Amino acid sequence: MRITVLTGAGISAESGLATFRAVDGLWESHRIEDVATPEGFAADPALVHRFYNMRREDAAAAQPNAAHLALAELAQRHDLVLVTQNVDDLHERAGSPEVIHMHGALAGALCAACSHRWSAPMVMSPEDPCPACARPATRPDIVWFGEIPYHMDRIWEALESADLFAAIGTSGNVYPAAGFAQHARRHGADCVELNLDSSANARDFHRRITGPASRTVPEWVASLG
Repeated sequence: MRITVLTGAGISAESGLATFRAVDGLWESHRIEDVATPEGFAADPALVHRFYNMRREDAAAAQPNAAHLALAELAQRHDLVLVTQNVDDLHERAGSPEVIHMHGALAGALCAACSHRWSAPMVMSPEDPCPACARPATRPDIVWFGEIPYHMDRIWEALESADLFAAIGTSGNVYPAAGFAQHARRHGADCVELNLDSSANARDFHRRITGPASRTVPEWVASLG
């Protein structure tokens, strides 16, 4: 069976990583425009680097939970394409052999001048020179609002060929990911949502499993045989 899974912030929340949209989430203390847009980076790169340095530190201290581990197990038994909106590496540390990070990753650095990419250190600053062009234009390799997510051609292909599509811990508010269920369903996939509550695009799924990911995902994976 060909399975495509999309994970969002909800799957890592149980590992202690703050989501953006929760009442006490990351947006409560930072404006989106200030820390997650190219314009915000241009206006105050030091603020943006401080924000992502803290997120990198938090992600390094977090541990994969039962949901991450269950998806790694699923990859051993089925033809799985795992797509995540998350920028942490918990899927990789849980043992998932391949993860498509559509919004980039905290582990990556990107030169805003020449587009060179390299592994990010734990702490980054605006003065860091690019290893390729030496210009101090280092930014996190994160897809910000107004930018195009990574690997979209591959993701659309996975959705179109999937027998089963599952969205786990996603809000259904952010496109293009919010349109994945509709696209997969149009191409014949069975679509299931696993979430604490109904997402904004709940109507696009055939069924819904409600509850914390650390419980529902292992149970769902076990049910697939």
